[in-house]
Amino acid sequence: MADMAAAGAGARDGAPDVTLSIDGAQPLSAALVEAVARTCDRVEGVEGARLVLRVSGVPAPGWTEGLTVGLVSKWERALRRLERLPAVTVAVADGDCGGAALDALLAADFRIATTTARLVVPVTSAGSTGTWPGMALYRLVHQGSNSAAVRRAVLFGEPVDAFRARSLQLVDEVTDDVDGALAAVAALSRTLTGNELAIRRQLMFDALTTSFEEALGVHLAACDRVLRQAAAGAAS
Repeated sequence: MADMAAAGAGARDGAPDVTLSIDGAQPLSAALVEAVARTCDRVEGVEGARLVLRVSGVPAPGWTEGLTVGLVSKWERALRRLERLPAVTVAVADGDCGGAALDALLAADFRIATTTARLVVPVTSAGSTGTWPGMALYRLVHQGSNSAAVRRAVLFGEPVDAFRARSLQLVDEVTDDVDGALAAVAALSRTLTGNELAIRRQLMFDALTTSFEEALGVHLAACDRVLRQAAAGAAS
């Protein structure tokens, strides 16, 4: 299950952080999909808001019993929406993180892991060594390169500890001073506006699969947008 709350202590420029806690020990559910959707609505409705994801927990073997492809599809669409929010998203991973917790972590812009954190691709059922073939596998491979650690995680479910995840660039920082790390991220992202961030994030995503010739026009359009904004600012 997920819990949502606004944390005034994390406010920046008058806009409160929106916090979503995701317990990976719980199986996927319609309630979790709805919680992510409500959170996205809330973030999109507040200029300058930042989303902080608190993720932990790994589902026990057998968690897929009763799960349907339809629900998995809704969950993946909810994650994709989260991944494209016009806002900075920061994930804080603590302890073992698998299932929905791992999915959310890999969809965040900036990822903080405590020293106890481990990334775990869960098995699908009791007595099975088969790992869950969701989009976390896709993100792990795209983001962590074709490393031996990622290969073992995807094929055999071997956990990736926080420091190995940092070396593979799956997380940005390993620390037990989470509040300090969140404050540093806030300072790093203070000048970003939501739409401009979303545009650059999409350009980054597309760069993995788009040729130079195909990408050129979109990048030029983004440059033109910035130049027009600068000119309008200078004129005023």
